[in-house]
Amino acid sequence: MPRGKRGGRVSALEGGGEEAAPGAAAAVPSALWASPQQPEAAAEQVLLRGIFEIGRNSCDVVLRERTLMWRPIQPERPAGFSNRPKSLKIFLNPQSHKKEATQVYYEKVEPLLKIAGIKTDVTITEYEGHAVSLLKECELQGFDGVVCVGGDGSASEVAHALLLRAQKNAGMEMDGTLTPVRAQLPLGVIPAGSTNVLAHSLHGIPHVVTATLHIILGHLQPVDVCTFSTTGKLLRFGFSAMFGFGGRTLALAEKHRWMSPNQRRDFAVIKALAQLEPEDCEISFLPFNSSQDLQQRRAQGSPKSDCDDQWQTIRGQFLNVSIMAIPCLCSVAPRGLAPNTRLNNGSMALIIARNTSRPEFIKHLRRYASVKNQFNFPFVETYTVEEVKVYPRNKTSGRHPEEEDQLHETASEKSFPWNVDGDLMEAASEVHVKLHPRLINLYGGSMEETSDSKVTCNCL
Repeated sequence: MPRGKRGGRVSALEGGGEEAAPGAAAAVPSALWASPQQPEAAAEQVLLRGIFEIGRNSCDVVLRERTLMWRPIQPERPAGFSNRPKSLKIFLNPQSHKKEATQVYYEKVEPLLKIAGIKTDVTITEYEGHAVSLLKECELQGFDGVVCVGGDGSASEVAHALLLRAQKNAGMEMDGTLTPVRAQLPLGVIPAGSTNVLAHSLHGIPHVVTATLHIILGHLQPVDVCTFSTTGKLLRFGFSAMFGFGGRTLALAEKHRWMSPNQRRDFAVIKALAQLEPEDCEISFLPFNSSQDLQQRRAQGSPKSDCDDQWQTIRGQFLNVSIMAIPCLCSVAPRGLAPNTRLNNGSMALIIARNTSRPEFIKHLRRYASVKNQFNFPFVETYTVEEVKVYPRNKTSGRHPEEEDQLHETASEKSFPWNVDGDLMEAASEVHVKLHPRLINLYGGSMEETSDSKVTCNCL
């Protein structure tokens, strides 16, 4: 093709849809483009192909031996955009982690929400349980979703409050036999805490901008939720729990909130290990009925992997009991505290560490930070379950009174500490944990998606 003036060549293309160059226009109609009814044109060798701007449109342009053809490129609208929020209710916990939540929101989150044209109403929480009190009565009509800026405890509290409100609106009784209804609004989680387990499990990374973009794009992920009840009374909704070592460690940390978050965590872990003692318990559980369940637990190397469709009971002395409905990814456990659990597979991971020596238990804990199987120990048992009942027995069995006072200085006289999503929950008797599938929608990407489909941005 002879080289002409650039302006002339562009003007010759302007206004073209699926068109040919003027010299061949009469012989090659626009319908020839990619048309199976025109074998001669389809057989022509493609000399050059590219994307050019013609007028104000981006066009797919193809140069063949005898023809120059183009057509406008029509962008596809992602299906996820149909759930984009227009107005959000924001709960911000200024005390999270190093008191960075306010800075995180106003410097990184709010500017993106403004660019996206999303209206916001921000409430600063003032004390633990404040979000629950506010969400009982506050007007949510006109909001498309609720967002929490804080750590795991704050996010769990807002999720609990949204679910409580849904039960109240549906006229449900708040007892242990509750079959809850779903939360009416989705929840967004902006990670601003010390571990950010929920955000990490949702997005695969505890990244503020990534979480914000998922909210802006309206990516919704249904997530399983647990109810925790005792003696027929609902205690709370939550995603994960630890009893024994995990509960006592959190109780110790809560006693030393004047320390920095990292110092408080390290101190509590060291002291709990120094005072390591098992809890005498009876644990009953209903196995999850799945054809893949047995294979998964055998692959974990658990010595106690067999189950049937009936309730099972085990008794003994346990150093730690973990019950988790989500994978619980975090910086100290990049594969997750419960790596075989998913966000919404309708089951929970029950992980039991029986009594063993302190060095062996520490080896088990260290495995969480490595690529090795943390469950491949003779004292660790794993189950995939739908319900769990934990019955603590004699609290002082096998201990001197002085030791008992030290070990339970963080709990009231007649209660046992539980770590539920990073919040301290105390229960005086048995606790019944039951899974409820897909009970709440969270803004986020699924861990089952490929990495190509995730929205991850490290530009800010």
